[in-house]
Amino acid sequence: MKTLLIPFVALASLGAAPAPKPALAPSEIVAAAPASDWIAIAPADILVMTLANGKQAVIQLMPPPFSQGWIGNIRKLAAAHWWDGLSINRVQDNYVVQWGDASEKKALPKGLVTVGEQEYALSVDDSVDLGVATFSDIGQAVSSWQEVVAAPKKMGLKRGRDAYSTKTNLIKGWPLGSDGRQIWPIHCYAMVGVGRNLSPDTGSGAELYTVIGHAPRHLDRNIAVVGRVISGIENLSSLPRGMGALGFYEKPEERVGITSIRLANELPDADQPRFEYLSTESESFAAYADARANRRDAFFIKPAGGADICNIPVPVRKKP
Repeated sequence: MKTLLIPFVALASLGAAPAPKPALAPSEIVAAAPASDWIAIAPADILVMTLANGKQAVIQLMPPPFSQGWIGNIRKLAAAHWWDGLSINRVQDNYVVQWGDASEKKALPKGLVTVGEQEYALSVDDSVDLGVATFSDIGQAVSSWQEVVAAPKKMGLKRGRDAYSTKTNLIKGWPLGSDGRQIWPIHCYAMVGVGRNLSPDTGSGAELYTVIGHAPRHLDRNIAVVGRVISGIENLSSLPRGMGALGFYEKPEERVGITSIRLANELPDADQPRFEYLSTESESFAAYADARANRRDAFFIKPAGGADICNIPVPVRKKP
């Protein structure tokens, strides 16, 4: 019997299926991404905002070709230390935090440019600097362009994976939308935009805001997007809400002061923040985006089968 038992056990072990590996959560995929999949953010592309309460927010500026007229102004404003001593003036619940000159009387530095409304979006032909051929399908299921099916005309709406554009994508680390003719940055959570008055005014860049609520996509192509908060968004989103119209503070003492806003490359080396983002063109990001759209890890019962463009935030971390 012993001589028969050994091959029987061997055969039984060969027939047993290996236990499936548990699906990774998006955070686990990001943690396992190799160093080669991370891209450093240059200090010259980072703004450091220090508040009077000692807290900070770090902002990454949009890369070319987007919003460069406004960003040129922002660089000049930071170099002139124009925001020093100003304040956060508006905190509207589920919408934005806004900062600048509450008095609207402080003189702006010389050399700021006036940017036209045509710069809110770029033509497809002008987007070649991004290195993506005509923004056509890239082939990844979740990070590729998402086609939208038109709803009945009487509804005046669109339905599908995106209600505000015919296509969306994450390119070179940023969420972008397109209608096939133009391309524009998208207002996701923590994105930074330029406050303005009524058209044709487009804002100088002196008044800035960041999104602290559900993505206000209706602002896309109506206000310039110039960057995103990559660290310290909680120091802005947790501020007391303004009780005035549109969330503006009614009393000067309610405002949070701004000690300074500096380009990181103007700071001493030891004080320069070092960050990097997960390349949206990497295999790690493709796996991460798929996991965001189809949660298969233990907590989830039914994968959603898709994700809104703003529900796939680009991972950013302090550089090791």
